[in-house]
Amino acid sequence: MRILLVEDDTMLGKATAEGLKTAYAVDWCENAEDAQAALQTTPYDLVILDIGLPEKSGLDLLKELRASNDDRPVLFLTARDAVQHRVEGLNAGADDYLVKPFDLDELIARAGALMRRSQGRANPEIKWGDLTYDPAARQVRKGEDFIKLSGRELAILQVLMENMGRVLSKSQIEEHIYDWDSGEFESNTVEVHISALRRKLGKDLIKTIRGVGYMIPPYMESWTA
Repeated sequence: MRILLVEDDTMLGKATAEGLKTAYAVDWCENAEDAQAALQTTPYDLVILDIGLPEKSGLDLLKELRASNDDRPVLFLTARDAVQHRVEGLNAGADDYLVKPFDLDELIARAGALMRRSQGRANPEIKWGDLTYDPAARQVRKGEDFIKLSGRELAILQVLMENMGRVLSKSQIEEHIYDWDSGEFESNTVEVHISALRRKLGKDLIKTIRGVGYMIPPYMESWTA
């Protein structure tokens, strides 16, 4: 899952981005103009937005997003702890907020909850047959056994499981698992990781739709019989 962090405080922005990267792909902007450009080209799963940005405030940016029917979840970060400021942000379309200073673990938990809610999921765990993935703990179980996966394998598995029943192209998968700091990656990187996932979790989990992409279909007992 990929997050856009918009925070103009350099020390806080860097620390927050590094903390979030333990669980997600994260891009960091320091102003609303750069954030707007990023939002126009990248399908972020969540925006974490500081209210007190230079030139254009986070509140104004949020109002513009909602006016353009952009409904991706937004979590406000604010140093303004007065009730009226929180109400103003929520009324402008924010889905949640945290007051600075905040605990990073709470931010990660709230981010995960907002993305689950946007996908219509209440249960933090995602299941497919006897396979269970816990995004918060970043753990995979097959039956009672824990399966060790690399960070990239976990990221691809999460994207596919959260879009169960939907075909994703290789480029769509890449957009969700790589951020601006990922650097260059081989053209067959996604294929290599999917091959490893099939080897570790079972060949029936991920289907290849030739010429289109990959999907995890809704679970049916007959497929694994």
